[in-house]
Amino acid sequence: MSAAPMELLRKWLGHPEDIYNLLRFKMGGYRAVMPRMDPDSLGRGLRTCYRYLNQTSRSFAAVIQALDGELRHAVCIFYLVLRALDTIEDDMSISLDVKVPMLHEFHSYLYQPEWKYMESKEKDRQVLEDFPTISMEFRNLSKVYQEVISDICHKMGVGMAEFLEKKVDSQHEWDKYCHYVAGLVGIGLSRLFSASELEDPIVGQDTELANSMGLFLQKTNIIRDYLEDQLEGREFWPREVWSRYAKKLSDLAKPENIDMAVQCLNELITNALHHVPDVLTYLSRLKNQSVFNFCAIPQVMAIATLAACYNNKQVFRGVVKIRKGQAVTLMMDATNIQAVKAIMYQYVEEIYQKIPSTDPSSNKTQQVIASIRAMSLPGGPMASRHHYSPIYLSCAMLLAALSWQYLSTITKATEEYVQAGEN
Repeated sequence: MSAAPMELLRKWLGHPEDIYNLLRFKMGGYRAVMPRMDPDSLGRGLRTCYRYLNQTSRSFAAVIQALDGELRHAVCIFYLVLRALDTIEDDMSISLDVKVPMLHEFHSYLYQPEWKYMESKEKDRQVLEDFPTISMEFRNLSKVYQEVISDICHKMGVGMAEFLEKKVDSQHEWDKYCHYVAGLVGIGLSRLFSASELEDPIVGQDTELANSMGLFLQKTNIIRDYLEDQLEGREFWPREVWSRYAKKLSDLAKPENIDMAVQCLNELITNALHHVPDVLTYLSRLKNQSVFNFCAIPQVMAIATLAACYNNKQVFRGVVKIRKGQAVTLMMDATNIQAVKAIMYQYVEEIYQKIPSTDPSSNKTQQVIASIRAMSLPGGPMASRHHYSPIYLSCAMLLAALSWQYLSTITKATEEYVQAGEN
């Protein structure tokens, strides 16, 4: 065996539960989490919309298509409308004097059957070039769905325009920016869940909890993507925090500043962890299985990502990702609130064990972990979720030793399903 497969094998044997769940996932387990949708049952416009959904985000496409009933179509259109809005915001070829009015007025384009934008240079420009198809399917939705999507689109466009020429300075502004780009998504989705009557009205009414769902995911992405954003000239870490550790945000990537950089990282992760109690409260209210899966999977991916990033110098040197088998295990397990609480408990314990005594944020980190522990103490049936039968593990390890190429293929095949925790 060459070095590469030996390294792959070493990783698998170090985490036998990953092997078991990769096999379980590939051999049909993923259908319990993401059942297949029949495209032939859709009209031409909706088929086109789902094709765009798959082209712009395979990971989101999988979980959206698993939602029940008409909610599936509402969330699909919601995603495409926001993707179109985001494409305008990201397109640096559009001048600000054109872009700002477009962002402010974008919600009105939903009711203009002929509106489209043909001058974008972005990779997802098809959602702008064929916006008439998307807006037509939007107008075919029930009025209750239309009102939610239009309202969120309007608020998000205004927020995006506000931050076009403004950097994130204070922690309050960090929360505000994350609210505009992710918290509003959580609020909009929650209102759609309630409008579908698959969930109780309180899910859509409690905007504070829904906002926290979005903020936890967005802050995780911003923390993890420090180096990628630096290389592309973007800055989303709040100046109020990083200025205590460096003169410029880019200085944190310099090897001589690595100790201060990690302390800054740990402070931001501690900030993000404050949203976990709200996440658990929100998820505990959900009744519909497809909605629960849709909401819970990204959240457990996020806590696993923060645990991998905490006190980790690699954040400033490259990319920190959770293992594919680990992501599949999370997807397979996170199907009820007790399981999610056990997962949260596991990863905050992992963070707790890594807290340096000299870290300036250590007390705050310990305090927020104590509050999460109080909400997620193990005791449910999933608390010992990695204690698989020795027979299963022995078979899985033997299979890995004999068939590493086959398992490598499985890993690649599952990649599109697990990228929700990486995007």
